[in-house]
Amino acid sequence: MNAVPWLSLVVFLPWLGALLLWLWPKAPSGAVWTLSLAFSGSTLILGALALSCFDPSQSGYQFVERVPWIRTLGIDYHLGLDGMSLLLVLLTGIVAPLALIASLRRVARTRMLALLFLLLQGCALGVFLALDFFPWFIFWELSLVPAFFLIKVWGGPGAGRAAYTFVVITLAGSAGLLLAFAAIHGATGTMNFVDLARLRAEGELTLRLAEYGGTVPTLIFLGVLAGLAVKAPLFPFHAWMPPTYAEAPTGVTMFLTGVMSKMGVYGFFRILWPLFPGDLRDHSGPLLLLAMGGAILGALAALRQTDLKRMLAYSSLNHVSYCLVALFAAAGAVRGQIAAVEPALAGALVQAFNHGLSASALFFCVGVLEARGGGARGLNDFGGVRVAAPLLSLLCGVALFSSLGLPGLNGFVGEFLVFRGLFALSPWAAVAGTIALLATALFLLTFWQRVFHGSRSGVTAGAFADLDAGERAVLVPLVVLMVLLGVVPGLITGLINPLVTHWAASLPLS
Repeated sequence: MNAVPWLSLVVFLPWLGALLLWLWPKAPSGAVWTLSLAFSGSTLILGALALSCFDPSQSGYQFVERVPWIRTLGIDYHLGLDGMSLLLVLLTGIVAPLALIASLRRVARTRMLALLFLLLQGCALGVFLALDFFPWFIFWELSLVPAFFLIKVWGGPGAGRAAYTFVVITLAGSAGLLLAFAAIHGATGTMNFVDLARLRAEGELTLRLAEYGGTVPTLIFLGVLAGLAVKAPLFPFHAWMPPTYAEAPTGVTMFLTGVMSKMGVYGFFRILWPLFPGDLRDHSGPLLLLAMGGAILGALAALRQTDLKRMLAYSSLNHVSYCLVALFAAAGAVRGQIAAVEPALAGALVQAFNHGLSASALFFCVGVLEARGGGARGLNDFGGVRVAAPLLSLLCGVALFSSLGLPGLNGFVGEFLVFRGLFALSPWAAVAGTIALLATALFLLTFWQRVFHGSRSGVTAGAFADLDAGERAVLVPLVVLMVLLGVVPGLITGLINPLVTHWAASLPLS
């Protein structure tokens, strides 16, 4: 299999689909659907093929592609796949085609939307697979271009402002990231993640950065942290998130929450953990406070929302923050706590994957309600949906209880692992996180009770159709996976266990 550039195919097939759509300006809508879904679906097909050949007992990279690119700067075109990358490629392969179906169903100018969507998908895949900062950063930044136009052109009344806010804040963070890696390149002559991780393990990276003197090494760490924190997002860098998720069209919001927010979490594990473990340990206390602030604020802010999309936006902040809580708690581990590091890190990755499924499904359900209600999406605009649309109620209920962490569904697995590690690593954070879980239960159950139960009222009092075939095609696969991964979580934990064990073993303990 190594004779074939599988990872390049994973990244660039969606872009090839976008190119074909651009070269076919008068493509009929049927051809746009077929072409875009085929190239978007290629990610899942190739991801499944890679899964069948992947050796889960190894913690290193597999299917590696590395060729010199810019020799004078020591930059390589370098792709590689480990358990974390494979998990996120599979997540992208699941969410992207479903989000594309959700997008194409309800918009005009489908060719341009599909073209931009395929570009965005390829960028996300490049972030998950690139192992040299230069191509990684290109994918990271290019993702802003299609995302901006998808939000601004097809979004709601406030989409223009939301799109500009999203891009400006993200670019500000990326500037710090770029400057930090320029300094790293100046000290080491490389920006390759694998080479830098080796230098750090040998102690050489720390020594070379220390030659800058003063606070420069700390500023380099903070620059990388800022760039990643905006995308995750880490509180208080989340300001772009609620308006962007609320104003973006349904399919785009599904991709933003299901895949793009995972780019930031991925960066924490791919860059900060292996390259700056000492800085992470030294700053783990304040960072843990910020992450826990995001978990609590997200839950409390969601509890006060009446706009269902804004409620789910804050819910996403709450759930993604648990991934960062686990990471920062593990980074600050001391001797005697090492046994808790592995479940915390595994929980963060599992939580990221499972949140991608449940959050995408919930945003799609709200999109269905909004479409039925002629644009209404308020908490008090509906009532008795369970009577009017029983299938929608059933599937949305599964997604809600998955997000709530109900045992037997996928959301429980990640949260259990996170708290399993957290109680040993940081008891106060575990207690605070439990309080946030109670607030999460309150707003999700309020959503469930107000919208789906009671007598038919508001929008639901009139004609209100249940899911059609296209909507079932989006929602059913996500719900089936929620149940399957809740019952058989080893399907994903088996991919990351060796990697997590390696990370825990490399942790510098104080």
